Amino acid sequence: MSLSIMAIVLCAAILHASWNFMVKRIPDKFISMSAVVIGHVPFSLAAIMIAPLPLTVALPYLIFSAGLHTCYQFFLLNSYRVGDLSQVYPLARGVAPMLVTGFSLLFLGVSLSGGQLAAIFMIGCGIMSLSYVRQADGLRQFKPVVLALATGCFIAAYSLTDGLGARTAGTAVGYYGWLSLLNAVIFAGLVERARPGSLKKTVFQNLPLTLLGGGLSFAAYASITWAFTRAPIALVTALRETSIVFVLLFGTCFLKERLSGAKIIATLLTMLGIILLRISH
Repeated sequence: MSLSIMAIVLCAAILHASWNFMVKRIPDKFISMSAVVIGHVPFSLAAIMIAPLPLTVALPYLIFSAGLHTCYQFFLLNSYRVGDLSQVYPLARGVAPMLVTGFSLLFLGVSLSGGQLAAIFMIGCGIMSLSYVRQADGLRQFKPVVLALATGCFIAAYSLTDGLGARTAGTAVGYYGWLSLLNAVIFAGLVERARPGSLKKTVFQNLPLTLLGGGLSFAAYASITWAFTRAPIALVTALRETSIVFVLLFGTCFLKERLSGAKIIATLLTMLGIILLRISH
C-alpha cells in the first residue's frame, strides 16, 4: 500500500471516528444512527450526478451490500439492548480485518507478505485489546461476545462485497453513491415501519447530526471504497478499523475520559501495526 493511499485511509478513519463520536454522545442510538444513515441521501445524490454510472455487472454486489449494511445497522441497534456492547464492540472491529484477510488468502488468491500479515495481526489485536480496558464482566458473558463476533462477520462481509463490487463497477464513487442511497431508502422504510412518524423527528430535530454526521460518514466510506480499488481489501480494512482508536482519543481529549495504562498499550500496539504496514510496503 502506497503512502498516499495510507494517508487517505487514515483520514477516512478519522472521519469515521468523528461521526461515531457524535453518535456516542446522543443517548437514543436509534435516532442518532437513523440521522446519520438518512443524512447520506443528499451526498449520495450528488455523487450519482457527478460520477459515472456503475456497470450493470455490479448490480448484484450493490443489492447484496445494501442488504448487508442495513442488517448490520439494525443488528447494532438491537445489540445495544444486550449487555454493554460498547465494551465488546472493539472485538468486532478487531476481528473483521482478520476475517477479511483469511477469506482473501483462501478464496481470492491474494498474496500478502509476512510483514503485512504481522501488521494486520498487530492492528487487530490492538483494537480487540480495548475490550479488556474496562473492569466489567462484558467479556465473561457469552451473549455479548457472540453478538460482537457476529457484528465482525457483518463488517467483514460488506467490506469484501464492496471491495469486489467497486472494482467490478468501474467507478468507486458511483458505486458507493448508489449503494448508500439504496441503503438509506431501505433503512428509512424499516425505521418508519418500526417507529411511525420518527423520520420527521430524526431529520428536523437532529438536523446538524443528519447533515454533518451523514456527510462525514459518506466521505469516510466513499474514500474507503475508492481505496478498495487501489490496494488489497484486507490491508485497507485493517487500517480503516483504527478509527476506534481515534474515537478513544477523542473521548480522552474532549470528554476528559481517563487514559489508562491499558488504553495506552492498546493504542501503541495499533500504531505499531500501522508503522509495520508502511515498512512492509
